[in-house]
Amino acid sequence: MIMKTITVLSLLLLASTLSSSLARDFNHRSNVSCTRHLLEEIESRSSTSVDLAQGYMSNSDLERAVKEFGQRCSNISRIYSIGKSVNGVPLWVIEISDKPGEEETEPAFKYIGNVHGDEPVGRELIMFLANWLCDNHLKDPLATLIVENVHLHLLPSMNPDGFTLRKRGNANNIDLNRDFPDQFIFVNNDEDSRQPETKAIMNWSRDIRFTASATLHGGALVANYPWDGTDDKRTFYYGCPDDEAFRFMASIYSHSHYNMSSSKEFVDGITNGAAWYPLYGGMQDWNYIHAGCFELTLEISDNKWPVAAELPIIWKYNKMSMLNLVASLVKTGVHGRIYSSGDGRPLPALITVGGINYTVRAGRTFAGYHRLLAPRDKYEVVATMPGYKSRNTTIWLDEGAMTLDFVLDPEVSMKGSILQNVYDCNCDSKSKLEFVEFLWGSHLEVFFVFFVILGFLCLLFQKRKKVKYSTTKQRTVVV
Repeated sequence: MIMKTITVLSLLLLASTLSSSLARDFNHRSNVSCTRHLLEEIESRSSTSVDLAQGYMSNSDLERAVKEFGQRCSNISRIYSIGKSVNGVPLWVIEISDKPGEEETEPAFKYIGNVHGDEPVGRELIMFLANWLCDNHLKDPLATLIVENVHLHLLPSMNPDGFTLRKRGNANNIDLNRDFPDQFIFVNNDEDSRQPETKAIMNWSRDIRFTASATLHGGALVANYPWDGTDDKRTFYYGCPDDEAFRFMASIYSHSHYNMSSSKEFVDGITNGAAWYPLYGGMQDWNYIHAGCFELTLEISDNKWPVAAELPIIWKYNKMSMLNLVASLVKTGVHGRIYSSGDGRPLPALITVGGINYTVRAGRTFAGYHRLLAPRDKYEVVATMPGYKSRNTTIWLDEGAMTLDFVLDPEVSMKGSILQNVYDCNCDSKSKLEFVEFLWGSHLEVFFVFFVILGFLCLLFQKRKKVKYSTTKQRTVVV
């Protein structure tokens, strides 16, 4: 009897020791991985005991919220759809601007949420952002800056079917962030075979010239930038031509965040996509290559699907990051318009920067351009246009934005005739042809001086939008 008692006590003591050891090991591993946790108190909850969707807007709720926002804030917004999901759910977009729906020289930015169906935090945060801007655009300087100087487009859910199904892919079980054309693989090059949600994003990006954008994901806490893949499929840092500008953009988000920049897993809270883990067919790289849009992939919550009660805290942590990233479009970089010296017309010319293998095209209507660049000592900026002489200048870009307008001179052939520009219209007019022949006849010098003067007068009196950068340090240069 005594021996049995001793044996039982020994077993109990051993079990207690093992339990303590396991607890210490568990706590150690939890501390190691705690940098992936946004909220310290999250991990004690069990997802199996809670309906994860409880407290989140359903697709019907989201559609109702978007339309109600459009009615409540109709003076600074418009509501439109860019298409439908596999199951026919409209992909609703909110545009916020002081002139919604109008074409202007202002830059356009887009936020996209719920790319993966099981990462729904973004759809909620986007609605938080929209309502905050509506409530504060007349009293908060940052909100005013964004509404008056940016066309902000918000797509709360790219993957409403995946949200309903509580899974990553869409209704066809396709990962939408692997469905875009890719520079390294060619399986996605057939546009007809892509998912309807992917096609909608691509067509949307062709219709609107977005300067920058960001997608909102969950599962980590980091700002991710291109490239996402590598040419040999290995994991290593693989920067795009605008790596410096992307690092600057990502840092704006991480340093404006409550604790993203203090990450122990990602230096400064940012990462090159390929250095983290390579992926192919992603939206981020496609935007930069094919749409002229600088896009970040933002991991905004360590928990992919946190309980709804935590959403206001997550919004609080990401609020300034989301606002400052949009505002950076007008607070930094080089912006301007391009004109012809001959008649003052806007020219949809190309803008390149010395040492960076990337081209930005000015808009066709107003010839406005927006070139995102990281602050540094100097850049050489070049404007080129078929039928015109290129013009370049060196700028010193500090922490503020710079307005840089170009005036391009038409090229003249050896026979003394103006080279026809490919963007000119009504070129078959007989009277214009006769006038040009007369101009380049015996009155060449007089008319040349006359039209040079006339061109600069047109440029001088060209109607320019008054830019209200109340919190931006702005310099203007014309070359």
